[in-house]
Amino acid sequence: MDLTVLAAEHGDKAAYVAAESGEALTFRELEARSNQIAHLFRQLGLRRGDHIALLMENRLDLFPVFWAAQRTGLYYTAVNWHLTADEAVYIVDNCQAKVLVSSAPLESIAAQAAAGAARLQHRFVVGGSVDGVPSLDTAMADQPATPVDDQSEGYYMFYSSGTSGRPKGILPEMPDVPFGTGLTLDHQLPNFGFSPAAIYLNTGPLYHAAPIGWSMGTVRNGATAIFMSRFDPELTLKVIEERKVTHAQFVPTMFVRMLKLPQEVRERYDLSSLMLAVHAAAPCPIPVKEAMIDWLGPKVLEYYAGSESNCFFVISAPEWLSHKGSVGKAVIGRAHVLDAEGNELPPGEIGQLWFDGPDFEYHQDPEKTAAAHDERGWSTLGDLGWLDEEGYLYLADRRTDLIISGGVNIYPREVEESLAMHPAVQDIAVIGVPDDEMGQRIHAVVLVAEGVDAGTGLAAELSRDAATRIAAFKLPRTVEFVEDFPRLPSGKVLRRNLIADYDPERAVSMPRLNTQEK
Repeated sequence: MDLTVLAAEHGDKAAYVAAESGEALTFRELEARSNQIAHLFRQLGLRRGDHIALLMENRLDLFPVFWAAQRTGLYYTAVNWHLTADEAVYIVDNCQAKVLVSSAPLESIAAQAAAGAARLQHRFVVGGSVDGVPSLDTAMADQPATPVDDQSEGYYMFYSSGTSGRPKGILPEMPDVPFGTGLTLDHQLPNFGFSPAAIYLNTGPLYHAAPIGWSMGTVRNGATAIFMSRFDPELTLKVIEERKVTHAQFVPTMFVRMLKLPQEVRERYDLSSLMLAVHAAAPCPIPVKEAMIDWLGPKVLEYYAGSESNCFFVISAPEWLSHKGSVGKAVIGRAHVLDAEGNELPPGEIGQLWFDGPDFEYHQDPEKTAAAHDERGWSTLGDLGWLDEEGYLYLADRRTDLIISGGVNIYPREVEESLAMHPAVQDIAVIGVPDDEMGQRIHAVVLVAEGVDAGTGLAAELSRDAATRIAAFKLPRTVEFVEDFPRLPSGKVLRRNLIADYDPERAVSMPRLNTQEK
């Protein structure tokens, strides 16, 4: 729906709310501010199909800029500020942004991004002052608060997380439709119970696909979106109770952190308003999801998709309980499981997943675009998995994360899930490291829980515990206990950092267990 219509209908109702401070942006304020910024963009010469970039933490200032781009036919990219400065520079330059809007606390990264972006013409700052950089509030102050004459739908453009290499830009086709028509997700959300009465809690970073898409779609449906500056497990429960949240979105690591709260803390909060706990972005260990369903009931809904938008799978809690580990059936795109030669595999066999669905391209990267497509026009996200006889999809791992040890395929996800809920483990990732005998050795990187003593004793305990769930040949041979863990707020692990940082001198040997030792 058109934001102008929503503002007339909902007026002083909160469109966006900052969870920690309670500061809000009403529908009327969002309409006025986004229109002023839209007029500013037109004054700067931006036209349909041009690109802007944003470099900000989770803050209210993001949304008027998002909506200004959305109503003026612009592409807009929110840059992951957890990436390196070089990666941020690459994204702002690669997307060919003509305008960069950044927050004052991120000026050190923004300045480098601006200096390295060849097509950048203007930049503005919010949330403070920066010498030599105009304030967005000042620049827009004299602009009209009414819509521009030539409104049309824009589109967000995302970049991959860069977990296994340089981030890739996913360029969507710009819809040539009037503003108010909405994007696909906006029309899908009512199927998940979104109405003007909904209150959505976003726990993730607003540079990521799902937080942006669902936060925009929430308001497009006349509902209120609350966001957190960063995830905090107990604060999440408090916000759900106090704000009467109806829909909340998570990644599996957030589930783990909430489940590891003391029982008395979890029971302190009334979560009865919650209708749906949505999760995606990373595979969820079966024990974790079982525990969440035990806690919340059949409110847990999972979906699988990519920023490339070539597929969308959904599974409800009741379905999942009879298909444990599945990410659901296709809503968008048809899945095909192929072997290395491109032959389709029967149900139950693991292969690379390809989708017969909406097309995409990687911005200014024809080689990566070609590598993600086959001669049939099917596309892949690089994931491995299988289908069951009923058409439910199960994920195995990323193709690039696969470990081949002694000629046997080892899926890191399976090993990680075997230890994710151990009380001594705060976070875990499994990688393959060079091994003279086996080719690759299974190596675990573990962030231990507060107060836990790391060392050979814990390594042996973890090995024994994992051996109760997975075969002995899948057990890690070595482990490193770390104090800092490279997991993005989006839930994804920067495995390339772990691999690059691997040092055999820091590795602790884990005992080899045979079947009888289990």
